[in-house]
Amino acid sequence: MAAVGTGLLLKCTLRGLTLHHHVTKAGAAGVAGMKKILEKELDGIKEAGTFKAERVITSKQDASIKVLGRTENILNFCANNYLGLSSNQEVIEAGKRALDEHGAGLSSVRFICGTQDIHKALEAQIARFHGRENAILYPSCFDANGGLFEALLTSDDAVISDELNHASIIDGIRLCKAQKHRYKHMDMTDLEDKLKESQNARMKLIATDGVFSMDGNVTPLKTICDLADKYNALVFIDECHATGFFGETGRGTEEHFGIEGRVDIINSTLGKALGGASGGYTTGPKQLVDILRQRSRPYLFSNTLPPPVVACATKVFDMLMGGSKLTKKVESNTRQFRSKMKEAGFKLGGDEKHPICPVMLGDARLATTFADKMLECGIYVIGFSFPVVPKGTARIRVQISAAHSEQDIDKAVDAFVEIGKQLNVI
Repeated sequence: MAAVGTGLLLKCTLRGLTLHHHVTKAGAAGVAGMKKILEKELDGIKEAGTFKAERVITSKQDASIKVLGRTENILNFCANNYLGLSSNQEVIEAGKRALDEHGAGLSSVRFICGTQDIHKALEAQIARFHGRENAILYPSCFDANGGLFEALLTSDDAVISDELNHASIIDGIRLCKAQKHRYKHMDMTDLEDKLKESQNARMKLIATDGVFSMDGNVTPLKTICDLADKYNALVFIDECHATGFFGETGRGTEEHFGIEGRVDIINSTLGKALGGASGGYTTGPKQLVDILRQRSRPYLFSNTLPPPVVACATKVFDMLMGGSKLTKKVESNTRQFRSKMKEAGFKLGGDEKHPICPVMLGDARLATTFADKMLECGIYVIGFSFPVVPKGTARIRVQISAAHSEQDIDKAVDAFVEIGKQLNVI
């Protein structure tokens, strides 16, 4: 009987192996076909000169970094580290203390067993910083944007979005059932036309970036708010490239225009100026935050922000609410870079006061070559081209930090001038 049982087991096992072999062969054919298709697409990207290779950093994120394959220190001019706090010792120590006191993570979403005292304290601090009623944390601002529109808007509502809004806003709007309108980039006449078309909607929400990250240009927020008042609409802005460093005290685009409190909903990130780790948030009316806690899918189905990330961001807000020294340093560094680059003959995009300083080159291959040669001069910058920016508008996006010294700025400008002459740009 034992022998029979063993034979049956062996037979079943062999059948299983045979079945697995057939499945593997079928799967292999499918994978081979997929690889062939993707290789062709990748070849096309490389042929167009828009393939994005990833350089490897072997140090902390800072104004001066180490890059794999190079022995010398490299000046970094392409990070979102606007306040220079990604490797600030006080911020790091705050994260270490939280790791010891509150652990590495919560292994849970917020509403089950993933809310600690430090999460609630940071949300209250964010609301105070922006002068709003309440705030809610997300794993990223991409998630905050992905979770807002579906939870807030129904088919009875309308959303009117700038055509060059960030991909996360576009994706978030796709998920909702509201009537969808796009207005031409920063075109207030077109926005008003779209508002007129939406007059029958229950709620009308205008959605825009505060600062557009590829161009460094600032949305005409005062006019948008005026139109919202005229047509009884709400205003939403994404402040990822403004919070903490734009405006006199880092309160962002509202403060830049002197219209504090007129925006209804603000989304922003903890992963750029505010410590550089991760995390995002929505801040606005209490009722909005309450409904997001009940309905917003990225909030409900994502793990809680890790305690060290929460503590690092909290420390940054403490620093910002205690003074605007770093914000002023970003502004002066920006002024120095922009003035010297323009004197050298370069065409720069963006707002004069914003630390995103796109050096416009036009051609994708030229932008990539220029960036590679800058690295040889000890300056880390990246060329941006289609599909990140429209065809024919390739550029090197320089980002200025409070961590840069005046000497760092001068060295970067000198390298741009040297390479610009080599490549007949200036």
